Amino acid sequence: MQSSCDTLLSVTNETQSWTCAGHVVSLESPVLVGILNVTPDSFSDGGQFATVADAVDHAFRLIKDGAGIIDIGGESTRPGAARVSANEQIARTCNVIRGIREQNDVCISIDTTLAEVAKEALQAGANIINDVAAGTEDDAMFELAASTGAGLVLMHRRLPPEKDQYSDQYDETPVFQDVVEEVLGWLLSRAEAAERVGVKKEAIALDPGFGFGKSVEQNWQLVEGSSAFVASGYPIYAGLSRKSFIGATAGMEHVESRDMASAVAALEMAMQGVQIFRVHNVYEHARVLQSLPSANH
Repeated sequence: MQSSCDTLLSVTNETQSWTCAGHVVSLESPVLVGILNVTPDSFSDGGQFATVADAVDHAFRLIKDGAGIIDIGGESTRPGAARVSANEQIARTCNVIRGIREQNDVCISIDTTLAEVAKEALQAGANIINDVAAGTEDDAMFELAASTGAGLVLMHRRLPPEKDQYSDQYDETPVFQDVVEEVLGWLLSRAEAAERVGVKKEAIALDPGFGFGKSVEQNWQLVEGSSAFVASGYPIYAGLSRKSFIGATAGMEHVESRDMASAVAALEMAMQGVQIFRVHNVYEHARVLQSLPSANH
């Protein structure tokens, strides 16, 4: 069985590993998280992987391209997306997780805000809970992460997806006095809450939540301020692939055309020590991030 929890490139950062339900993910170099949405309405790839076989095949393409983690979601988090029941999320995701796990021991994360979904996904073979609500939607999420030892991604957001807009479409700019300071402070408070319940610090990663209630300018401030997040001592998880703030800045309306710009933004964050990148186009990001060692020496 092939192991894919290895990493790609060399980068200096004091946080060298992430413990995820029996897997220790090395963070000595950037880790790419391949996105696998088994949804009909995700902003970039909704409806592309309608069958379990199609989804599993795509997972193995992502692994071949260099993904160290596969992130599987059964509910879209794009602005305006409708909510999906726990039962439907389980039906969409768990057979895909089993299909991957039967053939490979790659790290798998479940993208959900519901503990019921996360529990079933972990039993099917997932190692990580990627919670875009950081435990604010389901009080049982932290207890589940603590009892299973699963990796836990805590993401910042201002609004749930059904009430949010794309970063370049706000009528009024979201209010932050200092977006880096406020987002980091909120994430640290959620990490502390998780640790009080029993989640180990080494299992937690922090995600600034690109999009999710921030303007175009505020998202770029988060990119430029990445070193502040790195200094927190937690692994930093960045999901900026194909986001609208990148498209608005680069003048790219079609989401697939944003891959190179997304990869360059990821490189900027990696040069500040960010280690984990959730991406659609794994190959393009791996190619761009190959310039990281020379950039750091």
